[in-house]
Amino acid sequence: MDKVKKIGPLFIIIAALLWSFDGLLRRSLYALPPAVIVFWEHLVGAAILTPFIFKQLTEIKKLTKKEWIAITVVSLFSGALGTIFYTAALGMVKYIQFSVVVLLQQLQPIWAILMAAILLKEKISKKFLIWAGVAIIASYFVTFRDLHINISSGYQTLVAAGLALLAGMMWGSTTSFSKIVLAKVSHQIATFLRFVIAPVFALIIVLGLGQVTSVTQLNAAQWLTLVVIALTTGMVGIIIYYYGLAKTPARVSAICELVWPASAIFIDYFYFKQGLSATQLIGVVAVLFSIYKVSTLKK
Repeated sequence: MDKVKKIGPLFIIIAALLWSFDGLLRRSLYALPPAVIVFWEHLVGAAILTPFIFKQLTEIKKLTKKEWIAITVVSLFSGALGTIFYTAALGMVKYIQFSVVVLLQQLQPIWAILMAAILLKEKISKKFLIWAGVAIIASYFVTFRDLHINISSGYQTLVAAGLALLAGMMWGSTTSFSKIVLAKVSHQIATFLRFVIAPVFALIIVLGLGQVTSVTQLNAAQWLTLVVIALTTGMVGIIIYYYGLAKTPARVSAICELVWPASAIFIDYFYFKQGLSATQLIGVVAVLFSIYKVSTLKK
Protein backbone atom coordinates (compact mmCIF):
# COMPACT_ATOMS: atom_id res chain seq x y z
CA MET A 1 0.00 0.00 0.00
CA ASP A 2 2.86 2.37 0.85
CA LYS A 3 4.47 1.67 -2.53
CA VAL A 4 1.20 2.59 -4.28
CA LYS A 5 1.02 5.86 -2.37
CA LYS A 6 4.66 6.68 -3.12
CA ILE A 7 4.12 6.31 -6.87
CA GLY A 8 1.39 9.00 -6.86
CA PRO A 9 3.76 12.01 -6.74
CA LEU A 10 5.73 10.53 -9.66
CA PHE A 11 2.67 10.62 -11.93
CA ILE A 12 1.89 14.19 -10.84
CA ILE A 13 5.43 15.18 -11.75
CA ILE A 14 5.08 13.48 -15.16
CA ALA A 15 1.85 15.43 -15.79
CA ALA A 16 3.55 18.68 -14.73
CA LEU A 17 6.39 18.00 -17.15
CA LEU A 18 3.87 17.54 -19.96
CA TRP A 19 2.15 20.83 -19.04
CA SER A 20 5.49 22.60 -19.49
CA PHE A 21 5.16 22.03 -23.25
CA ASP A 22 1.57 23.29 -23.41
CA GLY A 23 2.48 26.86 -24.31
CA LEU A 24 4.58 25.67 -27.23
CA LEU A 25 1.63 23.71 -28.64
CA ARG A 26 -0.77 26.64 -28.27
CA ARG A 27 1.41 29.05 -30.26
CA SER A 28 -0.36 28.25 -33.54
CA LEU A 29 -3.77 28.92 -31.96
CA TYR A 30 -3.10 32.61 -31.21
CA ALA A 31 -5.71 33.76 -33.75
CA LEU A 32 -8.57 32.06 -31.90
CA PRO A 33 -10.35 33.52 -28.82
CA PRO A 34 -9.25 31.72 -25.61
CA ALA A 35 -12.80 30.50 -24.83
CA VAL A 36 -13.07 28.93 -28.29
CA ILE A 37 -9.75 27.12 -27.81
CA VAL A 38 -10.88 25.78 -24.43
CA PHE A 39 -14.25 24.73 -25.86
CA TRP A 40 -12.74 22.68 -28.66
CA GLU A 41 -9.78 21.22 -26.76
CA HIS A 42 -12.16 19.73 -24.22
CA LEU A 43 -14.58 18.39 -26.80
CA VAL A 44 -11.75 16.83 -28.81
CA GLY A 45 -10.33 15.28 -25.64
CA ALA A 46 -13.73 13.88 -24.62
CA ALA A 47 -14.30 12.45 -28.13
CA ILE A 48 -10.93 10.66 -28.12
CA LEU A 49 -11.41 9.32 -24.59
CA THR A 50 -15.02 8.07 -24.93
CA PRO A 51 -14.36 4.79 -26.85
CA PHE A 52 -11.77 3.75 -24.27
CA ILE A 53 -13.93 4.26 -21.18
CA PHE A 54 -17.36 3.37 -22.60
CA LYS A 55 -17.65 0.22 -20.45
CA GLN A 56 -16.71 2.20 -17.33
CA LEU A 57 -19.51 4.74 -17.67
CA THR A 58 -21.61 2.77 -15.19
CA GLU A 59 -19.32 4.19 -12.49
CA ILE A 60 -21.18 7.48 -12.87
CA LYS A 61 -24.05 5.92 -10.90
CA LYS A 62 -21.80 6.01 -7.82
CA LEU A 63 -21.80 9.79 -7.77
CA THR A 64 -23.96 11.48 -5.16
CA LYS A 65 -25.03 15.11 -5.13
CA LYS A 66 -21.78 15.95 -3.33
CA GLU A 67 -19.59 14.53 -6.10
CA TRP A 68 -21.70 16.10 -8.85
CA ILE A 69 -21.25 19.50 -7.23
CA ALA A 70 -17.52 18.83 -6.93
CA ILE A 71 -17.02 17.84 -10.58
CA THR A 72 -19.11 20.81 -11.69
CA VAL A 73 -16.91 23.15 -9.64
CA VAL A 74 -13.80 21.55 -11.14
CA SER A 75 -15.18 21.80 -14.68
CA LEU A 76 -16.16 25.45 -14.29
CA PHE A 77 -13.24 26.89 -12.35
CA SER A 78 -10.37 24.62 -13.42
CA GLY A 79 -11.45 23.20 -16.77
CA ALA A 80 -13.13 26.31 -18.22
CA LEU A 81 -12.19 29.54 -16.39
CA GLY A 82 -8.70 28.50 -15.29
CA THR A 83 -7.71 27.33 -18.76
CA ILE A 84 -9.28 30.40 -20.41
CA PHE A 85 -7.34 32.73 -18.09
CA TYR A 86 -4.17 30.74 -18.77
CA THR A 87 -4.66 30.81 -22.55
CA ALA A 88 -5.49 34.53 -22.48
CA ALA A 89 -2.34 35.20 -20.45
CA LEU A 90 -0.23 33.37 -23.01
CA GLY A 91 -1.81 35.42 -25.78
CA MET A 92 -0.97 38.68 -24.00
CA VAL A 93 2.73 37.85 -24.12
CA LYS A 94 2.71 36.37 -27.63
CA TYR A 95 2.54 32.81 -26.31
CA ILE A 96 6.00 32.87 -24.81
CA GLN A 97 4.83 30.74 -21.91
CA PHE A 98 7.94 30.93 -19.85
CA SER A 99 7.33 34.49 -18.70
CA VAL A 100 3.83 33.55 -17.54
CA VAL A 101 3.45 29.89 -16.69
CA VAL A 102 6.11 30.19 -14.03
CA LEU A 103 4.37 33.15 -12.45
CA LEU A 104 0.94 31.58 -12.31
CA GLN A 105 2.29 28.61 -10.35
CA GLN A 106 3.58 30.69 -7.46
CA LEU A 107 0.41 31.09 -5.38
CA GLN A 108 -1.34 27.94 -6.61
CA PRO A 109 0.10 25.73 -3.83
CA ILE A 110 -1.20 28.12 -1.17
CA TRP A 111 -4.77 27.79 -2.43
CA ALA A 112 -4.43 24.03 -2.85
CA ILE A 113 -3.03 23.52 0.65
CA LEU A 114 -5.67 25.79 2.19
CA MET A 115 -8.55 23.97 0.48
CA ALA A 116 -7.05 20.58 1.40
CA ALA A 117 -7.10 21.58 5.06
CA ILE A 118 -10.66 22.96 4.87
CA LEU A 119 -12.41 20.42 2.61
CA LEU A 120 -10.42 17.23 3.09
CA LYS A 121 -9.32 17.84 6.68
CA GLU A 122 -5.73 17.03 5.71
CA LYS A 123 -3.31 17.68 8.54
CA ILE A 124 -0.66 20.25 7.72
CA SER A 125 2.50 19.50 9.69
CA LYS A 126 5.18 22.01 10.60
CA LYS A 127 7.74 20.18 8.45
CA PHE A 128 5.40 20.29 5.48
CA LEU A 129 4.84 24.03 5.86
CA ILE A 130 8.59 24.64 6.03
CA TRP A 131 9.35 22.72 2.85
CA ALA A 132 6.27 24.09 1.09
CA GLY A 133 7.47 27.59 1.94
CA VAL A 134 10.94 26.80 0.58
CA ALA A 135 9.42 25.50 -2.67
CA ILE A 136 7.20 28.55 -3.18
CA ILE A 137 10.01 31.03 -2.41
CA ALA A 138 12.41 29.09 -4.63
CA SER A 139 9.95 29.17 -7.51
CA TYR A 140 10.17 32.97 -7.43
CA PHE A 141 13.91 32.60 -8.02
CA VAL A 142 13.04 30.41 -11.01
CA THR A 143 10.55 32.96 -12.33
CA PHE A 144 12.52 36.18 -12.24
CA ARG A 145 15.95 36.13 -13.81
CA ASP A 146 18.40 37.71 -11.36
CA LEU A 147 15.33 38.51 -9.25
CA HIS A 148 14.32 41.35 -11.59
CA ILE A 149 10.65 41.68 -12.58
CA ASN A 150 10.24 42.46 -16.28
CA ILE A 151 7.78 45.30 -16.91
CA SER A 152 9.56 46.65 -19.98
CA SER A 153 6.89 45.26 -22.31
CA GLY A 154 4.27 47.52 -20.76
CA TYR A 155 0.75 46.89 -19.52
CA GLN A 156 0.32 43.60 -21.41
CA THR A 157 2.81 41.85 -19.15
CA LEU A 158 0.96 43.14 -16.08
CA VAL A 159 -2.42 42.05 -17.46
CA ALA A 160 -0.94 38.66 -18.34
CA ALA A 161 0.38 38.36 -14.79
CA GLY A 162 -3.07 39.09 -13.39
CA LEU A 163 -4.69 36.51 -15.66
CA ALA A 164 -1.99 34.00 -14.78
CA LEU A 165 -2.55 34.50 -11.06
CA LEU A 166 -6.29 34.00 -11.56
CA ALA A 167 -5.58 30.77 -13.42
CA GLY A 168 -3.37 29.59 -10.57
CA MET A 169 -6.11 30.41 -8.09
CA MET A 170 -8.69 28.47 -10.12
CA TRP A 171 -6.49 25.40 -10.50
CA GLY A 172 -5.13 25.37 -6.97
CA SER A 173 -8.48 25.79 -5.23
CA THR A 174 -10.10 22.92 -7.17
CA THR A 175 -7.51 20.24 -6.41
CA SER A 176 -9.44 19.15 -3.31
CA PHE A 177 -12.71 19.05 -5.26
CA SER A 178 -11.03 16.66 -7.71
CA LYS A 179 -10.01 14.46 -4.77
CA ILE A 180 -13.65 14.25 -3.70
CA VAL A 181 -14.64 12.93 -7.13
CA LEU A 182 -11.69 10.53 -7.33
CA ALA A 183 -12.79 8.94 -4.06
CA LYS A 184 -15.86 7.58 -5.87
CA VAL A 185 -14.86 6.98 -9.50
CA SER A 186 -11.74 6.09 -11.51
CA HIS A 187 -9.34 8.69 -12.83
CA GLN A 188 -10.56 7.93 -16.37
CA ILE A 189 -14.21 8.68 -15.53
CA ALA A 190 -13.24 11.80 -13.55
CA THR A 191 -11.32 13.05 -16.60
CA PHE A 192 -14.21 12.21 -18.92
CA LEU A 193 -16.74 14.12 -16.81
CA ARG A 194 -14.45 17.13 -16.60
CA PHE A 195 -13.94 17.18 -20.36
CA VAL A 196 -17.67 16.81 -21.05
CA ILE A 197 -18.89 19.44 -18.60
CA ALA A 198 -16.17 22.10 -19.08
CA PRO A 199 -17.01 22.85 -22.75
CA VAL A 200 -20.59 23.64 -21.73
CA PHE A 201 -19.29 26.50 -19.57
CA ALA A 202 -16.79 27.50 -22.26
CA LEU A 203 -19.60 27.69 -24.83
CA ILE A 204 -21.66 29.90 -22.51
CA ILE A 205 -18.66 32.24 -22.28
CA VAL A 206 -18.24 32.16 -26.05
CA LEU A 207 -21.89 33.12 -26.49
CA GLY A 208 -21.63 35.84 -23.85
CA LEU A 209 -18.60 37.40 -25.57
CA GLY A 210 -20.21 37.22 -29.01
CA GLN A 211 -17.50 34.93 -30.42
CA VAL A 212 -19.79 32.30 -31.97
CA THR A 213 -18.48 32.82 -35.51
CA SER A 214 -14.98 31.86 -34.38
CA VAL A 215 -16.18 28.40 -33.30
CA THR A 216 -16.33 27.17 -36.90
CA GLN A 217 -13.34 29.06 -38.31
CA LEU A 218 -10.55 26.61 -37.50
CA ASN A 219 -8.10 25.56 -40.19
CA ALA A 220 -6.48 22.15 -40.63
CA ALA A 221 -3.34 23.11 -38.70
CA GLN A 222 -5.40 24.32 -35.74
CA TRP A 223 -7.45 21.11 -35.66
CA LEU A 224 -4.23 19.09 -35.70
CA THR A 225 -2.84 21.16 -32.83
CA LEU A 226 -6.00 20.54 -30.77
CA VAL A 227 -5.64 16.78 -31.32
CA VAL A 228 -1.97 16.90 -30.30
CA ILE A 229 -2.88 18.89 -27.16
CA ALA A 230 -5.54 16.32 -26.26
CA LEU A 231 -3.06 13.46 -26.65
CA THR A 232 -0.32 15.14 -24.62
CA THR A 233 -0.80 18.15 -22.34
CA GLY A 234 -4.62 18.10 -22.32
CA MET A 235 -6.76 15.02 -21.80
CA VAL A 236 -3.86 12.57 -21.45
CA GLY A 237 -2.07 14.93 -19.08
CA ILE A 238 -5.16 15.16 -16.86
CA ILE A 239 -5.59 11.37 -16.83
CA ILE A 240 -1.99 10.96 -15.66
CA TYR A 241 -2.46 13.75 -13.11
CA TYR A 242 -5.71 12.29 -11.75
CA TYR A 243 -4.11 8.85 -11.45
CA GLY A 244 -1.40 10.39 -9.29
CA LEU A 245 -3.77 12.66 -7.38
CA ALA A 246 -5.97 9.70 -6.38
CA LYS A 247 -2.96 8.28 -4.54
CA THR A 248 -1.48 11.51 -3.20
CA PRO A 249 -2.58 14.02 -0.54
CA ALA A 250 -3.69 17.29 -2.14
CA ARG A 251 -1.11 19.27 -0.16
CA VAL A 252 1.73 17.10 -1.53
CA SER A 253 0.31 17.29 -5.06
CA ALA A 254 0.40 21.09 -4.92
CA ILE A 255 4.15 21.08 -4.28
CA CYS A 256 4.91 18.35 -6.82
CA GLU A 257 3.26 20.52 -9.48
CA LEU A 258 6.01 23.10 -8.97
CA VAL A 259 8.16 20.95 -11.24
CA TRP A 260 6.18 22.72 -14.01
CA PRO A 261 7.84 26.15 -13.57
CA ALA A 262 11.20 24.51 -12.95
CA SER A 263 11.05 22.48 -16.17
CA ALA A 264 9.67 25.44 -18.14
CA ILE A 265 12.93 27.28 -17.55
CA PHE A 266 14.88 24.46 -19.20
CA ILE A 267 12.55 24.51 -22.19
CA ASP A 268 13.22 28.24 -22.35
CA TYR A 269 16.95 27.46 -22.46
CA PHE A 270 16.91 24.70 -25.08
CA TYR A 271 14.07 26.01 -27.30
CA PHE A 272 14.40 29.79 -27.05
CA LYS A 273 18.17 29.76 -26.36
CA GLN A 274 17.69 31.83 -23.21
CA GLY A 275 20.43 31.07 -20.69
CA LEU A 276 19.78 30.40 -17.01
CA SER A 277 21.08 32.81 -14.40
CA ALA A 278 22.71 31.68 -11.18
CA THR A 279 19.59 32.56 -9.15
CA GLN A 280 17.38 30.53 -11.50
CA LEU A 281 19.62 27.47 -11.17
CA ILE A 282 19.55 27.79 -7.39
CA GLY A 283 15.75 28.07 -7.54
CA VAL A 284 15.37 24.96 -9.71
CA VAL A 285 17.51 22.88 -7.38
CA ALA A 286 15.62 24.15 -4.31
CA VAL A 287 12.20 23.45 -5.92
CA LEU A 288 13.14 19.89 -6.89
CA PHE A 289 14.65 19.15 -3.47
CA SER A 290 11.55 20.55 -1.74
CA ILE A 291 9.33 18.34 -3.91
CA TYR A 292 11.37 15.33 -2.84
CA LYS A 293 11.10 16.27 0.84
CA VAL A 294 7.32 16.83 0.91
CA SER A 295 6.73 13.69 -1.14
CA THR A 296 8.59 11.55 1.38
CA LEU A 297 7.27 13.08 4.61
CA LYS A 298 5.48 10.48 6.74
CA LYS A 299 3.35 13.12 8.46
